[in-house]
Amino acid sequence: MTIHSPYTRTLALGLGAAALALGLAPGNPASLTQPAAAQSGAQKSGQAGELDRVVGALRAISTMKADFTQTDRQGQTLRGTMTLKRPGKIRFDYGKAANFLVISNGKSLYVIDYEVNQVERWPIGNSPLGALFDPEKDVKRFGKLVPTGRPDVVSVEVRDPKKPEFGMITMIFVKNAAAPGGLQLTHWVALDAQNNRTRVQLANQKYGVAVADSTFTFKDPRGTARRPG
Repeated sequence: MTIHSPYTRTLALGLGAAALALGLAPGNPASLTQPAAAQSGAQKSGQAGELDRVVGALRAISTMKADFTQTDRQGQTLRGTMTLKRPGKIRFDYGKAANFLVISNGKSLYVIDYEVNQVERWPIGNSPLGALFDPEKDVKRFGKLVPTGRPDVVSVEVRDPKKPEFGMITMIFVKNAAAPGGLQLTHWVALDAQNNRTRVQLANQKYGVAVADSTFTFKDPRGTARRPG
């Protein structure tokens, strides 16, 4: 199965945004906070508390495995298994039949296409979503709660309105006492600067499972053995 640009690029950005959504980038523990000037006192207090809860839940995930279903704006759907390990490691495996793999180790995002022997790499600090990944960046200004109309659902939107090229991600959580921090990330929607939309739905989440670092390496189809870095 070969997936070429621009879909490959959209895929990489959408799944790269997952690293942010899952709290993989180390940095400020209060990394999602709406600008204080934009809130009333009551709104600020309520939103800050809920956002602190979201951040705490994300940071409580040490390792996680889940099945995912990914859908692009044209309705094309792909399925696979997601594995993550803090800090900064994530793998989206589409299975052997797909000949396609996405890996991030917190430094770089790799899109590997074994059918055409191609590897695309984006240094996280230089990617369109770089400001959200870079642990030296303070991203707390870019997050806000989005009303859902349901007391058991929490939605958080992260974007920098002054830098639309960084894209946007909206994360959806459901309150679940069995999940880390009492919130379970169920899906997210990423939108890049070209209005390419990627939705990733999670299922069968398992937390605290053993995950070897070798999970986040790959066989280079270009014939050179290397580790992501």
